[in-house]
Amino acid sequence: MEGIVVLAFLMFCGFFGLILLGGCFNIVGQGTVVVLTRFGKFARVQRAGLNFKLPIIESAAKRLSLQNQSVELAFQAITFDQANVHFKAMLLYSVLNSEEDTILNVAFKFVDERSFMIALTRSVEGSVRAFVATKKQQDILALRREIIDSVKDQLDHALASWGYHLIDLQMNDIGFDEEISKSMAKVVASSNLKAAAENEGQALLITKTKGAEAEGNAIKIAAEAERQAAQLRGQGIALFRAEVAKGMTEAAQEMAKADLDVSFILFSMWTESLKHFAENGRGNVMFLDGSADGMEKTMRQMMAMNKVSQPTPR
Repeated sequence: MEGIVVLAFLMFCGFFGLILLGGCFNIVGQGTVVVLTRFGKFARVQRAGLNFKLPIIESAAKRLSLQNQSVELAFQAITFDQANVHFKAMLLYSVLNSEEDTILNVAFKFVDERSFMIALTRSVEGSVRAFVATKKQQDILALRREIIDSVKDQLDHALASWGYHLIDLQMNDIGFDEEISKSMAKVVASSNLKAAAENEGQALLITKTKGAEAEGNAIKIAAEAERQAAQLRGQGIALFRAEVAKGMTEAAQEMAKADLDVSFILFSMWTESLKHFAENGRGNVMFLDGSADGMEKTMRQMMAMNKVSQPTPR
């Protein structure tokens, strides 16, 4: 009987010893630290790998991750002109460093993780609301980067005092109440219509201007061509008359050398004219005195006109 009791006691001691032996070792994962307390007071920090602790005397108070952590936030703010703006943000943060003082700050600054998240969320909301309250509703969408920079500047200090570091802040969505969104859409639509009308008017003006310029240039070119043609016609007529006069002068000189009357030239021109009228007439009636007296009378008149048209020598 006593042997059974002794055996049971030894088995109990062995089992209890195994439990104590197992409690002497603690495995900490990569990117994680464990805060040990000794009778409720901070003792030391265990880092990644196999660690030893005193069973019963030391216990793991906190297990903290040194890796990046993210949280999504949704809240609203009111602009200077009393418009509700809805925000959805993503916050990326991590423990500032792995030094013992920082780990202590992170482990014991807040009662629990929930309290830390409440403080973090309220800090972000407060920073955004303080910035948005000074801006008008129509300017908010264009100030996304300014909002992020303002929140980062204020939040970095608060997180550093808690042992954390702000890595990134993204405003994933910025929206307005339905009525405001509709009114903004109408404003944008009217602005687009106005811009389209202005562009169409400018295009029409340019088209008409170019058309008027083209028409003016065409008229100018036609006028210039007509002027040049008239000039060339005048030059042709002048050259023709000069050649006729030159020919008549030469003919008169030759007849004078042959001791013939110059009136023969006039007679020849008169007969040639009668012949031309007869051959090229198209039904128009012309009355000409074809007699010798008529020719002489006509020639005297032409010679008298030629004398009147010539300038009087001084």
